[in-house]
Amino acid sequence: MATSGAKQTPKLVSKTSAGGTGASGAPPVIPLASPLMGKKKKPFLGMPAPLGYVPGLGRGATGFTTRSDIGPARDANDPVDDRHAPPGKRTVGDQMKKNQDDDDEDLNDTNYDEFNGYAGSLFSSGPYEKDDEEADAIYAALDKRMDERRKERRELREKEEIEKYRMERPKIQQQFSDLKRKLAEVSEEEWLSIPEVGDARNKRQRNPRFEKLTPVPDSFFSKHLQTGENHTSVDPLQGLGGLNTPYPGSMTPGTGDLDMRKIGQARNTLMDMRLSQVSDSVSGQTVVDPKGYLTDLNSMIPTYGGDISDIKKARLLLKSVRETNPHHPPAWIASARLEEVTGKLQVARNLIMKGTEMCPKSEDVWLEAARLQPGDTAKAVVAQAVRHLPQSVRIYIRAAELETDIRAKKRVLRKALENVSKSVRLWKTSVELEEPEDARIMLSRAVECCPTSVELWLALAHLETYENARRVLNKARENIPTDRHIWITAAKLEEANGNTQMVEKIIDRAITSLRANGVEINREQWIQDAEECDKAGSVATCQAVIRAVIGIGIEEEDRKHTWMEDSDSCVAHGALECARAIYAHALQVFPSKKSVWLRAAYFEKNHGTRESLEALLQRAVAHCPKAEVLWLMGAKSKWLAEDVPAARSILALAFQANPNSEEIWLAAVKLESENNEYERARRLLAKARSSAPTARLKKCPHSVPLWLLLSRLEERVGQLTRARAILEKARLKNSQSPELWLESVRLEFRAGLKNIANTLMAKALQECPNSGILWAEAVFLEARPQRKTKSVDALKKCEHDPHVLLAVAKLFWSERKITKAREWFLRTVKIEPDLGDAWALFYKFELQHGTEEQQEEVRKRCENAEPRHGELWCAESKHVLNWQKKTGEILMQVASKIKNTF
Repeated sequence: MATSGAKQTPKLVSKTSAGGTGASGAPPVIPLASPLMGKKKKPFLGMPAPLGYVPGLGRGATGFTTRSDIGPARDANDPVDDRHAPPGKRTVGDQMKKNQDDDDEDLNDTNYDEFNGYAGSLFSSGPYEKDDEEADAIYAALDKRMDERRKERRELREKEEIEKYRMERPKIQQQFSDLKRKLAEVSEEEWLSIPEVGDARNKRQRNPRFEKLTPVPDSFFSKHLQTGENHTSVDPLQGLGGLNTPYPGSMTPGTGDLDMRKIGQARNTLMDMRLSQVSDSVSGQTVVDPKGYLTDLNSMIPTYGGDISDIKKARLLLKSVRETNPHHPPAWIASARLEEVTGKLQVARNLIMKGTEMCPKSEDVWLEAARLQPGDTAKAVVAQAVRHLPQSVRIYIRAAELETDIRAKKRVLRKALENVSKSVRLWKTSVELEEPEDARIMLSRAVECCPTSVELWLALAHLETYENARRVLNKARENIPTDRHIWITAAKLEEANGNTQMVEKIIDRAITSLRANGVEINREQWIQDAEECDKAGSVATCQAVIRAVIGIGIEEEDRKHTWMEDSDSCVAHGALECARAIYAHALQVFPSKKSVWLRAAYFEKNHGTRESLEALLQRAVAHCPKAEVLWLMGAKSKWLAEDVPAARSILALAFQANPNSEEIWLAAVKLESENNEYERARRLLAKARSSAPTARLKKCPHSVPLWLLLSRLEERVGQLTRARAILEKARLKNSQSPELWLESVRLEFRAGLKNIANTLMAKALQECPNSGILWAEAVFLEARPQRKTKSVDALKKCEHDPHVLLAVAKLFWSERKITKAREWFLRTVKIEPDLGDAWALFYKFELQHGTEEQQEEVRKRCENAEPRHGELWCAESKHVLNWQKKTGEILMQVASKIKNTF
């Protein structure tokens, strides 16, 4: 392609060669004159353009490339021009991919060296020019020259290294070189007498096979059991006729059943034979102990029931932790426990001992090592631990625990106290092993070393006499002025020695002193201390503590509610004297509160004596003379004590305080009738009718019991239709009455119309969704498989209803789940102790499934509760023939009439 920047000068050339004549001898032709001949020729004319030259670039022109310059476009799958290209380079796409791969440089961090840089050249993708080639040649010449200078020294060093290596690891040929030289002395006869090398092994050793063990079939044992003897040769009779039996017809012996006991004995014999084969032919000693064989097999069973892959992962993770941080004690402890759990006790011991080497200052590692090691080895481990950690209390305690002799324990603990005299735990452990006198001496020294330990001071005070104990406690208060237990112990000490008047003063001084020393009086903690004093028998101390702290931190309007909760809590914890003290304080603050007096009276009735109850009731009626129930409780207490005149006098005083009280009139009438004073009872009733203002006879259209009695009367005479109509009318008059709905359902059920009964029950539950008696009846209207589901629905609607709880108890009873049924009966009578039906069913249940003690307990609890309500209970207790019977008698009578129809 012609360039546009240079013009070539035209040359005038003759037709013949310049400087000579033509072939015909004609004179040379003289060139014509030209205006360009006078100009000087440019030096670059006729020379190739330099590398990277672009024509016209100097004057702003840019070169361009056309398709004719680079050739036609080619697809990636087109073959290359080279017909003999190797595989992988035969298409245009392969060539382009190869060039692209060559251009890509590996600049990854793994390919980088701190001294040499990247493995490849950073400029390998640039053009390789002549100056690059010259530079490479110069560097190569320098490397060759430097290599020649070091060659002699390098070869000498390599030779020395090879000789040293050969001396340390000689070849087999060199090792036997002396023997080879001696072969020259071997004679021809000796040479010929050398035996040929052969394989001295037998066929089984040359071709080893896995030993196949085939279980012996039972037919083998049965055959030999029938014959009764072992045969080691072929029967000649069988050899005569092939498979002919030597016994004709039915004379074949031994056609009975197999004796499995003998088969087991035969298998045991085979096991003995197998064990005897595993013996040492040289020493004659058995390698496997036949007696302990099965025991060893059982010990090989892994005790860990988890996934084995989890164990492997945990083991690998812990190994990584140990290798990463070998001075981390928890890693060694966790590794040892993992191996212990998986049954590898020896591996665990080895690991933990390695941990003691890596972490000698960790007492946890030493204690774990002592735990894993057996007795004597554990003692050695603990001794080594003491040398590394002479101030560790836990290691000394562990060392004492490992000793079995009391003297050895004392010796270890005394050695420990020499090194760690400030440890309260060591002193306590050491004192526990001593006799009282020695313990007192040790405690005297202990409080000197640990003057801030309350436990040591109190223990010393318990061992001292009264006077010395007082001095000890005074000294303890001086050293520890902020601890309440010292003051309480001092109060208990005075009470135990009969000095009860000092108890109140000590507790008051304790509150004042503690507040002066900045101690906050925690009411709950002091009440707990009072409960502990109550359980220890220190009644005066417990009551003094209650009186001192009962009002601390309580708002005035919350006092009554809070104190009643405190008394209930004390009763639940068995601290009756604390509860009595709380009631006494509450009655002093609220002397005119009828509810407080009632709760205190019920407390004395359940947990006190008759004398304490009567004394409390006398005080109660003096402060609350208008409370009829308090008068009646006092009269009943006297009547139960068979003191009828006192009961009459109490009722007379009640008449004076509450004239024309209907409840007191009825109580007086009942008292006289119970004591067979019928004439006096009639006079009292006549006087009551003339003076009592209550009108008992009037029309009651909303009285549910009257409607129920009317419907039952119609049902009894056979008028079911009229009974239904009466109940429907009653439901219209008394909407949302569960008793009327229940009677309607039972009416249909007694008539044999179960479908109608179920429909009515569904309507009843829609109208009264929270009625416990309806849900209890609905449970047993269902078929037996659906009762459990129905009971769950009932509990969701009426969780604390006693009728529902009683129905659940009966359900468990019907399913013979005795324990659960008893639990639900107890829950029922606890929620509603006034429900007589629950007590009767509970007593019936205990009669069938309980012991005599359990039956007696239910009966006593029922007598104390005195239930008054319940369908079955009222039917018996209000019967005319049973009007004088006690609660226990009615309970037995109701229980005897209950039938297990559920």
